[in-house]
Amino acid sequence: MAAALQSSYSLAPWFSAPSVPWSLVFVTIRPMSPHKPGNRESEPLRPAELVRTEAAALEALARRLEGPMAASFARAVEMILRCGESNGRVVVTGMGKSGIIAQKIAATLSSTGSPAIFLHPAEAVHGDLGVLMPGDVVIALSASGETEEILRLLAYLKRMGDALISFCCSLQSTLAQASDVALDCSVEREACGLNLAPTASTTAMLALGDALAVAVSLDKGFRAEDFADLHPGGKLGKRLAKVRDLMHTGEEIPAVAPSTGMADVIFEMSSKKLGITTVQEGGRLRGVISDGDLRRLLEREGGAALSKTAGEAMNAHPRTIAGEELAAKALAILEERKITSLVVVDAEQRVEGIVHLHDLWGVELM
Repeated sequence: MAAALQSSYSLAPWFSAPSVPWSLVFVTIRPMSPHKPGNRESEPLRPAELVRTEAAALEALARRLEGPMAASFARAVEMILRCGESNGRVVVTGMGKSGIIAQKIAATLSSTGSPAIFLHPAEAVHGDLGVLMPGDVVIALSASGETEEILRLLAYLKRMGDALISFCCSLQSTLAQASDVALDCSVEREACGLNLAPTASTTAMLALGDALAVAVSLDKGFRAEDFADLHPGGKLGKRLAKVRDLMHTGEEIPAVAPSTGMADVIFEMSSKKLGITTVQEGGRLRGVISDGDLRRLLEREGGAALSKTAGEAMNAHPRTIAGEELAAKALAILEERKITSLVVVDAEQRVEGIVHLHDLWGVELM
């Protein structure tokens, strides 16, 4: 085989020196290894190492938040709080992968009680700057702090007088220097074999944005009930449903007067199928009679129980709940008291509805 490969081929028809011998030689070309042994920068990182690299970036960020960056972070929180008090919004902007993180930060701010929108910096200079209003706070994300599309906005922001908070990996960058507050997102290295792809730096930006949004919401006194109002859909919305969204109202509420006889009380309880009836006077709750109350009355007094009125047989101090409470609280009360229904009343004890244990099954609380 080697001899065949080394055999000469005359190329005389194409050349004026036909006596020059030519040989066909096959050369094996091996691909060069992309990684140089012993070079840490070029060695591939294992998946666990990638995660540890990002975790180290977050640990470093946490140390800065507890130390040199604490005052700057507090000023950023105060700026967003003042913005909300004047009905301003938080406008978050970023380009590329920083822009994707910016969108998530805007969504987190909005869902925790601080109205926010995402502004694409490239679209901003083609008309979308119109969304900015005096009193808004702008949060600009740029790892380098030199993103051209972001820097174009600086002059306009200064004219508007809007406060500017930046997330940068270099506090000496143009963006950081132009900001009212610059927050340091620097990382020792990216979680990428080439130390180029935004990975650890974008993770740090995301965590810093979450910390800012949550800090603002805590200072505002944002409650679980407020969170529920902003998340009516999906499984989260079900978990945060309020009693008023689930209770039986109107004609579905079993109701009798204190003077109602027991025969009519039993009929009302059976027809409404909630295992309870309210005893009302002038629309206000005076007591309740449950299936359990009725059984205990019959065991205690036998047939004589049927001669009593609702006012004589009722529990005059029933456990109630407000319509604004979370359904989860209603479930906790039902389980604690080992009952199946709660009467929903307002501050003046007017009956608004009844929530039954079965109503809570549909919201996946059980």
